[in-house]
Amino acid sequence: MSSKIYFASDCHLGVPNKKSSFEREKRFVGWLDEIKTDASELFLLGDIFDFWFEYHSVVPRGYVRLLGKLAELSDSGIKIHYFTGNHDMWVFDYFTEELNIEVHKQPIIKELNGKRCFIGHGDGLGAKDYGYKFIKAIFASKINQWLFARLHPNFAFRIAKFFSSRSRIANGNTDEVFLGEEKERLIKYCKEKLAYEHFDFFIFGHRHLPLDVQLNDTSRYINLGEWIKSNSYAVFEDDKLTLKFHKSSPD
Repeated sequence: MSSKIYFASDCHLGVPNKKSSFEREKRFVGWLDEIKTDASELFLLGDIFDFWFEYHSVVPRGYVRLLGKLAELSDSGIKIHYFTGNHDMWVFDYFTEELNIEVHKQPIIKELNGKRCFIGHGDGLGAKDYGYKFIKAIFASKINQWLFARLHPNFAFRIAKFFSSRSRIANGNTDEVFLGEEKERLIKYCKEKLAYEHFDFFIFGHRHLPLDVQLNDTSRYINLGEWIKSNSYAVFEDDKLTLKFHKSSPD
């Protein structure tokens, strides 16, 4: 049986409400159950949860089906990578210690099937977007993380839920429009990097728009989309990386 490498991102579990999040979780777990038969490696490129914060002995309630399935895949020998996104940057050591998942806080360069890949969530890359980069620096601060951990979990998660309720997904704003290569920040970022360094593939999430863009004769940009509407993912088999859509879809 062939061995494949899978990529997915942006499930945003937890919003906009318990019912739809639960249905999305089951859909995503169903996909994980399908790929376990031929997967050698799995890359989760961030924002799988709309909010995540780990205390020393407390993690967010719920998501047991997803966490259990990831444990099953990991225990079976499938190598799993988890990239923190802008919504779940407060993943610390729980996934590593409990699920044997490798956590990445920054994009990585990795050779896969003989191809040089630049892989990350995609947030904060490229020029401008200074407001977001400033906010990200605040949340990434060790001091601020320590201060947040001093709050009682019930109160802390209530604060997080309030801010999650203001996100684009919680408010139904999930339809993204392609802006064109000259205006898409991640495409511009990829082209700038290609000016001095070669990559066969750039693989990102964050954008919530499934994209497969040929950057030059030898390089492509893949955006994984999301699991709110498109249920999109990518699969690497031999030397071919393909953007695909899961057969199931939300109502």
